Amino acid sequence: MNGFLLPLALAAAMALPAIAQAADTKAGPRIFVTGEGEATVAPDIAILTLSVMREAKTARAALDANNDAMAAVITAMKAAGIEDRDLQTAGIQISPRYNYNNKPDGGQNAELVAYQVSNTLSVRIRDIDKTGELLDKAVTLGVNEGGGIVFTNADPAAIVTEARKKAVADAMTKARTLAEAAGASVGKVIEISEQSAPPQPIRLAAKSFDAMPQAGAAPVQAGENAYRVQVNVTFELK
Repeated sequence: MNGFLLPLALAAAMALPAIAQAADTKAGPRIFVTGEGEATVAPDIAILTLSVMREAKTARAALDANNDAMAAVITAMKAAGIEDRDLQTAGIQISPRYNYNNKPDGGQNAELVAYQVSNTLSVRIRDIDKTGELLDKAVTLGVNEGGGIVFTNADPAAIVTEARKKAVADAMTKARTLAEAAGASVGKVIEISEQSAPPQPIRLAAKSFDAMPQAGAAPVQAGENAYRVQVNVTFELK
């Protein structure tokens, strides 16, 4: 580059930040607000998490006992109308159980006492009125550890759309209120983004089922699922 063009190039490079800053200034004043919307709907699916734990002197014996118990649970679920697609093994765990005895020197001796095998089954129940009945039946057949219930919806699209509309309406109301208080008015939408929050699951806390009554369906209330949407909206301020 010759000596005449070099100063021009340097001047142009130094002018670029100033031009960008001027463009931002020409964009005019803006207002940024966050809108929130919530819509509720009754759940139409219950997901049961059922665990069977068996213990024996050997891992083989513990696994065999667990297999028998879980097979009975699966058979009962199918007999109650649960389809294969709605039954899924969530995990199988085999672990030794030790007793620890203190030694005179302050150490410990580990004595292998037994092996424990746990098998967890996830059951999707599309007729949620059967949830209590199926939970009770599963406990009767051998479910004795863990456990949980989550109520959800097969197709939440419509209810999420309702929550979105409420969130945008809330953002617009907030923007107008703030603008009027400042002696201005709201113009067009410059930018909008969404953050959706799935409903918080209603869970049955993990526990042992040994103390549950063996007669009658367990009382279960499905309640409602709340779908929440948050939108961040930037408006032109006039």
